[in-house]
Amino acid sequence: MDLAIEMKRMPVAGETVLGMKLDYIPGGKGANQACAAARLGGNVKMLGCIGADEFGEVLKKNLMTCGVNVSNLKRSDRKSTGIASIYVDGQGNNTIVVVPGANMECDVGYLREYDNVLQQSDYVILQMEIPQEAICYAVGRAKELGKTVILNPAPAPDSLPDAIWEKLDYITPNETELMKLSKKEGNCLGDFIEGAKVLLDKGVKNVLVTMGEKGALLVNENLSEVFPARKVIPVDTTAAGDCFNGAFVVALAEGKEEQEAVRFANTASSIAVTRNGAQTSIPDREETNRVLAEMDGWKGDALFA
Repeated sequence: MDLAIEMKRMPVAGETVLGMKLDYIPGGKGANQACAAARLGGNVKMLGCIGADEFGEVLKKNLMTCGVNVSNLKRSDRKSTGIASIYVDGQGNNTIVVVPGANMECDVGYLREYDNVLQQSDYVILQMEIPQEAICYAVGRAKELGKTVILNPAPAPDSLPDAIWEKLDYITPNETELMKLSKKEGNCLGDFIEGAKVLLDKGVKNVLVTMGEKGALLVNENLSEVFPARKVIPVDTTAAGDCFNGAFVVALAEGKEEQEAVRFANTASSIAVTRNGAQTSIPDREETNRVLAEMDGWKGDALFA
């Protein structure tokens, strides 16, 4: 559950500022991405864990409303539902502190119990808010079953086991996460491309970097291409990356080419940042298609390297 606090500006260390508003908004990276994929037309089943508390029930019901199949969702009797404290300033920027709670019980044993879900899926997308052992197991098992595997490495770990990289069809970090994983420094496009190539050398097939208002960067052995973002006035960037990931996997599942899938994901994400909250900000397919139609012929200033 996201505890979202709006304020004019972020406090500095040791400072107290007054917040203007507090909202309780369904969140969590996995849940956000599942919600986005379902709203945008995907057939989605989520594996994850909530607590036996009010927050957990609200999150479960909200996912059902989004169209996500939650029939195999785990409920912990020992840990409370995970929460995130989100601070949003007047420019729409945010800082986030996550307390995982019941997410830590989304473990290998639970995933093995529902191996049929992996078997029945075409695409398996994971995030880093559950135990790393579970992530590594799911990646390995999904690849063993011949599935397309997407890892959103957020929050970014210090490292991943060497054996994992070559099993990833797509990794989708933001700029900060990319630099951490690649052990590179810098903040310009050339630096991001070099960082992406480090991950390619580890065995990843495609590196898709979300860069906020600068768009998205796709790097593989054949290309390095930037897809510009649609220009909007941001209100709240919470879950923008999650919306992008959910939209991207839906487009892939529908057989779209990677470039078209990125454009679709950019569009959905550009809508999400104009609204407050995580899952509350995610558009449906009709709205996203309408915005895409209005942009027909718009190519942006494509950059190639």
